[in-house]
Amino acid sequence: MSPVLAGVLQLLALVVALGLSYRPLGDHMAKVYSSEKHYKPEKWIYKAIGANPDVEMRWPAYLRGVLAFSVVSVLFLYLLQRVQGSLPGSLGFVSIDPDQAFNTAASFVANTNWQSYYGEQAMGHVVQTGGLAVQNFVSAAVGIAVAVALVRGFARSRTGELGNFWADLVRGTVRILLPIAVIGALVLVACGVIQNFAGIHEVGQFAGGSQQWNGGAVASQEAIKELGTNGGGYFNANSAHPFENPNGLSNLFEIYLILVIPFALTRTFGRMVGSIRQGYAILGTMATIWLAFTGLMMWTEFAHHGPAFDLAGGAMEGKETRFGIGGSSIFAVATTLTSTGAVNSFHSSYTGFGGGITMLGMQLGEIAPGGVGSGLYGMLIMAVIAVFLAGLMVGRTPEYLGKKIGTREIKFAACYILVTPALVLCFTAVAMALPTPAHSMTNSGAHGFSEILYAYTSGANNNGSAFAGLNADTQWFNTTIGLAMLLGRFLPMVFVLALAGSLAEQTPVPETAGTLRTEKPLFTGLLVGTIVIVTGLTYFPALALGPLAEGLAA
Repeated sequence: MSPVLAGVLQLLALVVALGLSYRPLGDHMAKVYSSEKHYKPEKWIYKAIGANPDVEMRWPAYLRGVLAFSVVSVLFLYLLQRVQGSLPGSLGFVSIDPDQAFNTAASFVANTNWQSYYGEQAMGHVVQTGGLAVQNFVSAAVGIAVAVALVRGFARSRTGELGNFWADLVRGTVRILLPIAVIGALVLVACGVIQNFAGIHEVGQFAGGSQQWNGGAVASQEAIKELGTNGGGYFNANSAHPFENPNGLSNLFEIYLILVIPFALTRTFGRMVGSIRQGYAILGTMATIWLAFTGLMMWTEFAHHGPAFDLAGGAMEGKETRFGIGGSSIFAVATTLTSTGAVNSFHSSYTGFGGGITMLGMQLGEIAPGGVGSGLYGMLIMAVIAVFLAGLMVGRTPEYLGKKIGTREIKFAACYILVTPALVLCFTAVAMALPTPAHSMTNSGAHGFSEILYAYTSGANNNGSAFAGLNADTQWFNTTIGLAMLLGRFLPMVFVLALAGSLAEQTPVPETAGTLRTEKPLFTGLLVGTIVIVTGLTYFPALALGPLAEGLAA
């Protein structure tokens, strides 16, 4: 079988698996967030944290819950790393330095999972399982909760109440993420992923000699890292490591875990707003961009010419032979079009255009299908922008799902789409202007610039993958990327929840002959165009200096 055909068949199998999961999972999540019943374990959690799950919250209270929980999470994870040397199960590893502990705490709480350390050489079992793995669950649940609050803003009227953050957080963790992660971990163990608490031991090498290696609860962390679009690897090689991703089957299953909830949330959205077709329109937009990016990535990696490329069947540098170009390309697009950041290949070794595709996927806002929760609310923000632009073109007051998009709403949406580009471009400009950060680059010219641009794009968009070739374990990068991750995660949430509160207070507007039909393919096309033009062109000058210049010069 040719490598191209194998890649296409993998993509088709993935589409079929996602299609079979779409309806049952989407409907289940809609029931979870619409139910008034509390399970007994959930009641124990509410009692332990002193929360009343039946109290409805307006957007300021909901936001305070998000921020308070996240601040406590950052402090807890920071302290856990700082005292690691005194903890049992530390495998002899010392405490993490302050700047790196801050960067890691910010990273995992912000659902970014950027890692400036070697996982197998820095973190013991307690920090990995009691700190990082826990944040993989709850940071994902926070993202879904914010998305559900925005959906309630569209679904409700004449009230500013958006639900209860603590109930949404607990239900998302207990009823959605935990059960699927348990099943996912069992599947990964069956595929050959390790799951143990082994200590450090000697491992023989083919060329003679030996090296030290340690085990870990890898399958359980791998499952939630992909399912929650987190991305942090137990080992430095991440999902390219054979202990995390041993073969083609495990690779395809991990891609499935990355995409299944973000895509299914469009069904949840349709159910909660009372129009399945509206969910299909959002799904169509996400799927169009995802398939287009995947096709482009496979084309540029398979079609790259030269004697070495022809012998290898394409651009195989930096890719594992057990995955090939097809499995690596699908994974790379999935992880950068979501906020996952897990990698099964070396993105820095991709062709110039291939590296640009991974960057652009993040720069679009990671909305196709995006991170768990964040992809849906990011896409809905773009839908608001799209109907506003359509309203300007025909001279009508824009409406979406029966809600008027007025001055207040469009200001919130505009602030949302401006935050991340401002963080990425400003931090990149400062890093390139100062001598110390520039010394961390292993490459000069366009590729070196791409390393810096990719790092801040990944951090501010809460992705977490790296272009590699950049020594990010410095005080400058640990601090600035940490700030970019926190601001890139929580500032947009402020505007999302403020928009949700504004929409929930409105009185529904009846449809008329002039109302834009947002469930039609025409709107899907308009939304795709809006995403590419409004967000994509924001980064075009920076991309022209990096991956585009490198690709054209190749």
